Amino acid sequence: MQALLEVILPVFLVTGFGYAAVWRGLLADSAVDGLMKFTQNFAIPCLLYRAIATLDLGQNFDPALLGSFYAGATVGFLAGFLGARLLFGRPWEDSVAIGFCTLFSNSVLLGLPITERAFGSEALAPNYAIVALHAPFCYILGFTAMEIVRASGGGLRRAARSILLAMVRNALMIGIAVGFVVNVTAVPVPAVIDDAADLMARAALPAALFGLGGVLYRYRPEGDAGTIAWICGVSLVLHPATVWVLGSAASLSTGQFRSAVLTAAMAPGVNAYIFANMYGVAKRVAASAVLIGTGLSVISAWVWLAVLP
Repeated sequence: MQALLEVILPVFLVTGFGYAAVWRGLLADSAVDGLMKFTQNFAIPCLLYRAIATLDLGQNFDPALLGSFYAGATVGFLAGFLGARLLFGRPWEDSVAIGFCTLFSNSVLLGLPITERAFGSEALAPNYAIVALHAPFCYILGFTAMEIVRASGGGLRRAARSILLAMVRNALMIGIAVGFVVNVTAVPVPAVIDDAADLMARAALPAALFGLGGVLYRYRPEGDAGTIAWICGVSLVLHPATVWVLGSAASLSTGQFRSAVLTAAMAPGVNAYIFANMYGVAKRVAASAVLIGTGLSVISAWVWLAVLP
């Protein structure tokens, strides 16, 4: 109970305040859009830049850590994809979008603040290593699978071009890339720039959580209840359980193990809906899974924190 009150509830209360503000008409949709653009295009890239620039790459980019997490993510994708197709009879393209929901855990907006509150800011280094590869891995897998099931001429070439453009234009990836350049080259950065980046980074997570609540208000629970329940079950139970087994087998350190399992245990991120909307398939199911899964994370995160070492 103490972990729930001290670690999890503050994170979800901030999200809940954002939800309530939009629900009660205290914050317009346009204001929420502006807040999310600020966090995703400026504040969070600054946070990731500072984190990667000062990260010990040799220690934290551990193949065992990344292999355990992303093998577990792939199992989550396959479970979502095959379950949607074989259990619920969804079309192939819908099934890929549903698999993407069970692949793309909310590693930044939920994973970072919950891990930080539970274990301290010094525990976030493995999280940042996971986050650095999260979007590229998930989008490459999702785009490739979608183009394969579509089996249209030049599909894979279009997918490769889409992936490259998405990575180049994505502000989060730009922040990560700049952080890598500064880290690897040890180029001196003026203190005034680092101080400004730190100021932006401090606003990133609380502002993003508040904005996430506002965004979630738009996602009314609609669609196939069975499919939504399957997505939530795979995302909140199977995905982290798989990472637990793989991380134990790989003998991850306690810090790596905690970060990998907690990140895997997060609800589908808003990118799951963005991916479904991009292809115009399974949009209602994806949106509902993001909303309901985020709410259920209050309980599931509590359980995982209780059993973690």
